[in-house]
Amino acid sequence: MALWGTIVNAIAIIIGGLLGMMLPRISEGIKSTVMQGLGLAITVLGITMALKSNQIVLVIVSVVVGGIIGELLRIEYRLGQLGDWLQAVLRKDSTAHPTSSISEGFVTCTLVYCIGAMAILGPLDGGLRHNHDILYTKSLLDGFLSIIFASTLGIGVIFSAVSVFVMQGVIALAATFIAMAFSRASLDAMIVQITAVGGILVIGVGLNILQIKKMNVANMLPALVIAAAAVPLQHYITVWFNRLF
Repeated sequence: MALWGTIVNAIAIIIGGLLGMMLPRISEGIKSTVMQGLGLAITVLGITMALKSNQIVLVIVSVVVGGIIGELLRIEYRLGQLGDWLQAVLRKDSTAHPTSSISEGFVTCTLVYCIGAMAILGPLDGGLRHNHDILYTKSLLDGFLSIIFASTLGIGVIFSAVSVFVMQGVIALAATFIAMAFSRASLDAMIVQITAVGGILVIGVGLNILQIKKMNVANMLPALVIAAAAVPLQHYITVWFNRLF
């Protein structure tokens, strides 16, 4: 079943979120320290991801062009609207943290869980070979993070499972077509570029959590698509150039 690993991943996030919300009320001091620790860890993770690529020009172009597209599409605003709508629907829910922002938890965790090599390789492997080992590992990591995030950001963390299911589900179902369209070498190169660009976005998430500077990270999400498209485009340009000269 191509979607099994994605289903397990989404369930792990939901279970982790529920466990996090059932934790005893945590003091504001502990919440602040935990979020600072998470912010630092996520920032370091983003740096290690960003250093995967040695084609910095492609990374910069992807981020700039993707950011422009995201700003025009107002992705951050629309995700925030969705989170605010969820908060309005659940306003009277006694399980929701009264002081937490559903929008913040939803957007933050959507970005953290949906960006990275495992979020791409996992569903690809699941769709092509029905091997879900990568997503099983990702499920453990996401579930653990959900416990921590939900204890500080509230119920919005749980709804990020929908984003994970939709994104990874699409990749898993399209895996066969993706494998037919690109060679293994091209696919590996695309994943490297996507990981590097994703690392920059993850750094932005870390800065948001640390409250160093508000970054419109969601508006940069199209950069991941640009990064993927840049690899075959670069190949075709190189071939065309070599034929001319």
